[in-house]
Formats: sequence, C-alpha cells, structure tokens
Amino acid sequence: MTSNKFRKSPPAFNKEHVSIYRRKLPHWRQAGAVYFVTWRLHPSQPELTPDERTFVVASLEHFQRERYILFAHVVMDNHVHVLLKPIHKNALQSILHSWKSFTALQIQRQFGRLGAIWQDEYFDRIVRDEAEFLEKAQYIVNNPRKRWPELEEYPWVGYFDDASELE
Repeated sequence: MTSNKFRKSPPAFNKEHVSIYRRKLPHWRQAGAVYFVTWRLHPSQPELTPDERTFVVASLEHFQRERYILFAHVVMDNHVHVLLKPIHKNALQSILHSWKSFTALQIQRQFGRLGAIWQDEYFDRIVRDEAEFLEKAQYIVNNPRKRWPELEEYPWVGYFDDASELE
C-alpha cells in the first residue's frame, strides 16, 4: 500500500487526560482518541469462513459515523484489526462489547457454531500521532498480504482514502 491512501490524519491527537484500567491487559482511555484495536477468535474455534468474515465486516461498518469513525479494518481468518475513533460519547469498551457480542451471537445462530466465538480480552492502543496513524492503517491494510504473500485481493479489508473527510 502506498502512503497516499491516508493523506491526512484525523484531528484526534490531543493532550486530554488519560485514564487507565486493567483486566488481563491494560486499557488506556482518552477523550477524542483514535485507537488501534485487535481481538482474536477463541482458540476452540476453527477459522472464520468467508461468509462469517463478510458478516463481521458488515457489522463493523454498520454504525460508521453514528457511534464511531472507522478509518481502517480487516477481518482475518482468526482475528480482527480496527483503527477507529469513538464519537458522540460512545465508549470504546461499549463499541467493542457491541461488535463482539452481536457478531458472536449471530455467528452461532446463522452459521451453527457452538461455544465462545471471540476471546474475552482485546488489545487496544491509543494512536499518538500522524506517523503512528499511518503506520497502523498500513499495517491493517497489508495484514492479509503479510499472512498470504501470494494474495492479490482480499475482500474483508476496508479503509477511507482521506481521513480528514470524517472530522
């Protein structure tokens, strides 16, 4: 991916107070922040099928610009990466809970899976500056090619050309 796909960074890099809480992993929260988030399929589950990946992508994009600004995302066979900014006082943990619980329930119902779909925890990181924003966006978009070097297209990846349009 060339760096011109993300010409401008969002205006979310700020000096607001950071709060920290911990489960198994530490979670930092900051008003107006952009986050890089990863969550994984439960170890007991087989890889996501193409139809399941399509469903997860649709779920990620459903509340775009209503609850969050989704800058980039990829649904891999066993994990998901997103680059997003919560908006309208929606908390990151609420967005993640909504995505994970809704997709898990629907994957069980529609595709007949049993048991936990996603691991309970997720990794999140506050994106600190434009360089990190570009690095994380490129990492997400290039993740399928890193896993499968021979890959030419991957339908379960998405990004916005110009993040400044989403202010």
